[in-house]
Amino acid sequence: MNPEEFRAESRDRWERAAAGWQSERAAFQRSAEPVSRWLVDAIDPQPGQTILELAAGAGDEGGVIITDGAEAMVDVARARAEEVGARNVELRAMEAEWIDLAAASVDGVMSRWGYMLLADPEAALRETRRVLRPGGRVALAVWDAPEANPWLAVQGREAVRAGLWEAPQRGDPGPFALADRERLEDLLATAGFSDVEIDGLDLTFEAPSLDAWWEHTRRQSTWLSDALARLSPAEHYAFRDAVDKGYAEWVDAKGAVRLPGRTLVAKATA
Repeated sequence: MNPEEFRAESRDRWERAAAGWQSERAAFQRSAEPVSRWLVDAIDPQPGQTILELAAGAGDEGGVIITDGAEAMVDVARARAEEVGARNVELRAMEAEWIDLAAASVDGVMSRWGYMLLADPEAALRETRRVLRPGGRVALAVWDAPEANPWLAVQGREAVRAGLWEAPQRGDPGPFALADRERLEDLLATAGFSDVEIDGLDLTFEAPSLDAWWEHTRRQSTWLSDALARLSPAEHYAFRDAVDKGYAEWVDAKGAVRLPGRTLVAKATA
């Protein structure tokens, strides 16, 4: 992996995905709400403190400084802040691997499913440690192993089988890059954090039908929409049939979908 090429491609994907994330934000957040609450509770923000949120996407955690590497995602977060009437919120485009803030300038840092997608998560955690004041906290979430997350893993598995996507190599950025608890703990310790605690949260992703779930993921995922654009109609149907078959055990008699997921959550002290 060429890190600079990856960063450019990743930024482009998120710029293009922003509209889909905005349209699907409410549905995704219904499932992700327990993680947002856990992160905020772990930081335990107090009046007068400055909290930074990295790779915030739509900004559902409500940090005081909300950032994302993609300008379009920052725009989505800005619209959300205006929608809920959030005040004293600063929204900025900012790379998590190069945090444009002074050393020891914030009291807490949150990132929900951000570090795992970075070319250099260790650099991002070192930057996180740099900008935290002594005693400040980081709280983050990353996805657990693929077998615990069929909501996400099924499409990836079938895409690899269909030749639409190369199987990720160990250490490559991606949704399961930090699913190893030992590696996550080592990264936090290497970055200079102490009192590391890692736990797991079970989630459920719901949709009224497989068609609805397909449309939900297609709008959010540029890799899926890009892959589908390369397929013939017959290939498209074959891939969709394989994905639906992979989800079959989580579809009830009425066709509603309830897909399990599991995230690792971690907190540590600077």
